[in-house]
Amino acid sequence: VQLQASGGGLVQAGGSLRLSCAASGSTFSTRTMGWFRQAPRNEREFVAAITWGGRSTLYADSVRGRFTISGDNAKNTVFLQMNSLKPGDTAVYYCAAGPSYVSDSYRESNYNYWGQGTLVTVSS
Repeated sequence: VQLQASGGGLVQAGGSLRLSCAASGSTFSTRTMGWFRQAPRNEREFVAAITWGGRSTLYADSVRGRFTISGDNAKNTVFLQMNSLKPGDTAVYYCAAGPSYVSDSYRESNYNYWGQGTLVTVSS
């Protein structure tokens, strides 16, 4: 499975961005798609996850109510709509795919495949 993340950029605080993650290859081997982020000098952290088909989602407390994860099964693409962005959201955002159920999707170890990352910078 290959993952291609895109959509990052520079935005002012309070603004919005939409990230995309296009999956190709043996996507049938995966159940859940997730987004993680890593800010400078911080460890990578979970942001959100969704099962293919969109029946189940999971969000980190820090983004719940501001970010929305969704998917387009026909295009094997997952989106992360980010609203009300804050400077603290500045990070490299990574998409990932794995076989786990969404309840376990906050663990990095449950993902087999990772995209290259896309940088989101939120200015104050």
